[in-house]
Amino acid sequence: MKFISFGSGSSGNCYYINSDGDGLIIDLGIGIRSFKKYYKDYGLSFGEIQGILVTHNHTDHTKAVGVLSNEFHIPVYSTEAVHEGMLHNIFLNKKIKTSEIKIITHHANFQIGPFNITAFPVPHDSYGNNGYMIETEDKILTIITDIGHITEDIERAINNSNYLIIESNYDPEMLDKGKYPLRLKKRIKSPYGHISNQEIAYSIAKNLNKELIKGIWLCHLSEENNTPENALKAVNQALYEHKIELPQNCKIQTLPRRTPYGIIEI
Repeated sequence: MKFISFGSGSSGNCYYINSDGDGLIIDLGIGIRSFKKYYKDYGLSFGEIQGILVTHNHTDHTKAVGVLSNEFHIPVYSTEAVHEGMLHNIFLNKKIKTSEIKIITHHANFQIGPFNITAFPVPHDSYGNNGYMIETEDKILTIITDIGHITEDIERAINNSNYLIIESNYDPEMLDKGKYPLRLKKRIKSPYGHISNQEIAYSIAKNLNKELIKGIWLCHLSEENNTPENALKAVNQALYEHKIELPQNCKIQTLPRRTPYGIIEI
């Protein structure tokens, strides 16, 4: 597989994976013009895209889903609640055509081209939210974003992954001292908001399978309340405290908010 991040954060999220010429989009919350430019800059063909997976209905994950789906007749997969949310999201100018709506359920495997996919629930302040475990050949890539707290499903996904893309949203001290209004700070810290560096670092250290893991990317970092250095420091500190040594070729990296990152061979 090959992996590209086209954007990661509240400014817009979009990831792409490819296996032997078959492509899969996970979220499309960046502008359609930017996405098309990035996509063409990488020399990719829109005809390769076999489907779009949507994690949840917030605009920074769905902004251009309908536009791309309608133009290239690409099916869009998510839970019924997420599709309902996208239908009523006033910020989505183009709604997905009924013929391209594909309903999935949590914990039930489904196939898109060469990708065997399992969705599982994640806690956030919208309905029907998904994490995704995506398997092809002998590799499992997991995407977990916009989570307010750690669940057993998330722990299992971390433990079973070869490649992990997971949210590390905020540094608690930066958030507390920052300029956000109290209402927004409470929302971010809530069990259905976002996850802190320390919480996700502890969960990675607790649940990681050293025999399986080959790469970790921290995503959806807050621009105001986090830094890549703080996020990486938290994970490395947690691994050190739990006396966990990663495999030699396993790297922990952060994904940039507004610029493409990759192509990563996985």
